[in-house]
Amino acid sequence: MKAVIIKENDSGQRLDKFLTKAFPNLPQSMMYKCIRKKDIKLNGKRCEISTKLKAGDEITLYLKDEFFQQNPEEYDFLKAPLKLEIIYEDENILLLDKKPGLIVHPDENYHFDSLIARVQHYLFDKGQYNPQNENSFAPALINRIDRNTGGIVMAAKNAETLRIMNDKVKKREIDKFYLCVVCGALKKESGILTGYLEKNESKNKVFISDKMHEGAKTIKTQYRVIKEKIEFSLVEVELLTGRTHQIRAHFASIGHPLAGDGKYGINKINKEIGFPYQALYSYKLRFSFKTDAGILEYLNQKEYEAKKIWFLDEFENKLR
Repeated sequence: MKAVIIKENDSGQRLDKFLTKAFPNLPQSMMYKCIRKKDIKLNGKRCEISTKLKAGDEITLYLKDEFFQQNPEEYDFLKAPLKLEIIYEDENILLLDKKPGLIVHPDENYHFDSLIARVQHYLFDKGQYNPQNENSFAPALINRIDRNTGGIVMAAKNAETLRIMNDKVKKREIDKFYLCVVCGALKKESGILTGYLEKNESKNKVFISDKMHEGAKTIKTQYRVIKEKIEFSLVEVELLTGRTHQIRAHFASIGHPLAGDGKYGINKINKEIGFPYQALYSYKLRFSFKTDAGILEYLNQKEYEAKKIWFLDEFENKLR
């Protein structure tokens, strides 16, 4: 038998969602069966899988020990480097400047280094996160950026922040601005590009058309030219929709691919300029809450900006 007291970071979750995260060795089918047979109880009583948990609730599990995950002596995230560029931090949230080349989450080629692993290592060392003190929560990223793109990534230190910020992202109450270098000169100094995007999962690539068709999603990309050269332009972009590879594919579809983009760009140009990554950076973020933000209301209307954008000097000094 095992008893678990629900903490603040666990509250607000459905019972089955909590159990899945807290006890990954417990098969889902067995979990549902145990709830039906009252081998899993909430506050000493029979419960439903959809019951929302509250801080202070007690779950008792009358199961074999093999289903209870043991805390490891060493955590994988401690193998990640303690290297973070922090733009802003408080008791709830971190704003980080992720550099190109770093993955945000582990993948099939994971070598114990990712942005989330670095965040967890950092908070562990500060005494703000210890897996042994948590039932199901771990610090998590609120947004993500492609491996070879740099820019601002938000991380939640607690479950309430994660819930609020996920809702704000969904409601598009966070404004994100990008800087990029595109090939050529755009016809208009500013405007809104509209297109229809379809993703090819097997190729990890998207395709843009100017006509709506089945399976496509509408995209809108607002831009402003900051500076023009003979062959390149520095452009600020605000995403009015947020789709996979939207900026890269959208500008490529109108004949102005990003400099250094190996997937959507022009190989000949990329070889000439020698950029290691596509010239794209999520450089500015503004909180524009239109609905209640709870414990994060103090962030409303605040704006944060990354200062070190690798391709700005290259644009000024090396590109024509």
